[in-house]
Amino acid sequence: MHMTQIPTESLMIGFKSGFELNSGHFETQTLPLAPLKPKDVLVEIQAVSVNPVDTKRRQTLPATDQFQVLGYDAAGRILAVGDAVTDFKVGDAVFYAGTTRRRGADSQYQVVDSRLIALAPKQLTSAQQAALPLTALTAYELLFEKMNFVPQANANNGQRILVINGAGGVGSILTQLAKWSGLRVYATSSPRNFDWLMRNRTDVTLDYHQDLIEALKDVDITDMDGIAILYDPKAYFEVAAQLVRPFGHIGTIVAAADLPVGLIKNKAASLDWAYMFAKADYGYKIASQGQILAQISRLIDQGILKTTLTETFHDITPDTLYQAHQLIESGRVRGKLVLSGPVHK
Repeated sequence: MHMTQIPTESLMIGFKSGFELNSGHFETQTLPLAPLKPKDVLVEIQAVSVNPVDTKRRQTLPATDQFQVLGYDAAGRILAVGDAVTDFKVGDAVFYAGTTRRRGADSQYQVVDSRLIALAPKQLTSAQQAALPLTALTAYELLFEKMNFVPQANANNGQRILVINGAGGVGSILTQLAKWSGLRVYATSSPRNFDWLMRNRTDVTLDYHQDLIEALKDVDITDMDGIAILYDPKAYFEVAAQLVRPFGHIGTIVAAADLPVGLIKNKAASLDWAYMFAKADYGYKIASQGQILAQISRLIDQGILKTTLTETFHDITPDTLYQAHQLIESGRVRGKLVLSGPVHK
């Protein structure tokens, strides 16, 4: 392990029992850092993003003696590397999403598996970097590992995708990746977000208040090769079942029970779930996430993709984290919200 004035403890922001926003608050504790395993790195956190998974875990995690630390998007600088780490060195600027199985990034310092990280895009600030990992991994895995589109420039020319909730965190990067790969992109949002959809490379904007099947008929479209439902699948599954082509794919990232999946049986269409933490949770192809983020970083630095950051809170504190969770729970955030700067009480 590389040793130069390595911190042994960290100021962390979290809680011991999950809470609703009107009945609790984040706290701080200074706690020992876990020893580095051979493939781990120690990162000094410079920016974190807040995602819906943070708010869900804050609401639902049971009471425990362990201090629970959220945060699944981070940008920072490596302070130390484990004995088996060869791809990174002290001083590297990196970005990553991490895992729910270890303490998250709402902390001064974080120990993370080096297979989950990548060198951060050089063209971006740390806040812009932190907006990307979780949503970019989710979008990439949904499009290219689950829905079977080809992850190469222009490889899917002639095919179409419909993105439900295109202005959200995942949608804002998924539309860019889809367009890079050659797909013609149709996406829904509120009309006030149509400009945002177009900045993120959507070809055809659709008002989610309207009848989608009729709106698509108006532009001479009656079916889709893929449909990404980035909102409650129950609200859109019947429409998706009508629109998906034979052997096509309906993909989603939102949990739902009792979907009428029989509607797509005779089309031999697929329902694909994406969950970014599945690889780390089950030890499945963990290194692929670092590789995907390295590809995202290259596409950013080439000017092909851009950050989806829309709002920045300065300083990472219990109060700014609370405010960020309030905004995410409101459901009105487009793109990504980031906390940038030092962690303090």
